[in-house]
Amino acid sequence: MTQNSLAEKGTLLLAWSAGLSLNGSFAALFSAIVLFSLFPPIALTLVLYRLHQRYQHYVMPPGHPLLVAANFLLGLLVYSAIVCAEYPAIGSNFVPSILVVALVLWIGRRLKMLRRTQMDEDENY
Repeated sequence: MTQNSLAEKGTLLLAWSAGLSLNGSFAALFSAIVLFSLFPPIALTLVLYRLHQRYQHYVMPPGHPLLVAANFLLGLLVYSAIVCAEYPAIGSNFVPSILVVALVLWIGRRLKMLRRTQMDEDENY
């Protein structure tokens, strides 16, 4: 059970990293304000490869794909908020920041609900 829990947390972290690196790659390649760097596309390639490996080797529990998608979206929004804070000429980071807070609260609530249902299932066996 511990290894399965660690695999689930790793998948969530990889999804968050994929969101960060995708938005970073897009900004580095197509934005004139953000400096060019090869690191985001390389990180995106490695993260997507590792996510594919996890998809092939681990079974995702019910309710978990929605959390993975939420963490991916969280990574996108976090990078947007950071870039907008660093370069104010792009625009305000108010909306991404509010969405990040709301998404973090929703993810936390959803993780508690999944953990509670998993504990109930373990008690029934």
